[in-house]
Amino acid sequence: MRLPYVANPPPSSTPAEDAIVARIAARRAPRPLQPLDLALLHSPPVADGWNSFLGAIRTQTTLGADVREIVISRVAVVNGAWYEWAHHAPLAEAAGVSAEGMLAVKKEGGYEVDGERLGGLGERLWVALCFADEMTRNVKVEDETFARLRGVFGEREVVEITATVACYNCVSRFLVALDVGEKNGLGPDAAVAH
Repeated sequence: MRLPYVANPPPSSTPAEDAIVARIAARRAPRPLQPLDLALLHSPPVADGWNSFLGAIRTQTTLGADVREIVISRVAVVNGAWYEWAHHAPLAEAAGVSAEGMLAVKKEGGYEVDGERLGGLGERLWVALCFADEMTRNVKVEDETFARLRGVFGEREVVEITATVACYNCVSRFLVALDVGEKNGLGPDAAVAH
């Protein structure tokens, strides 16, 4: 990492900061604080807001884990955020995305919603993958892509998919800029430790 990580456990400075660390630790439990947490805790208020936002995206949406994890994994690939990939690709697989489907997720180049579906992905996963790819690469999503997304997902799901892609673009940019987890330059195969 380009900065030193905060000590683990983080040093105690105020009761408010102790409460922030406790909230982050509670969301991570039973796992310990992660390198991302130890980078963010240089600014406890930022870490607290991040924890709240990511907690909502990860645990309080109506999205199936397959949809959520495939869009997060695609953001990681497009942005070269291999720390993010290492954490979320296994979750996508655990949620039922096939090994062939994961090859499609880590394919170089962009996708088109009316293009050939790769990896045996069904309509919902394919459209979500294409949307995440286009949103990450271009920010602006073409009307056709949005119409396909809207055709297979309800309004709440569309908002949640969009928020998930936006959120994890934020995450990946933080991870890559600071080289959190020291995985920059590794690529997807070297980053995942099964």
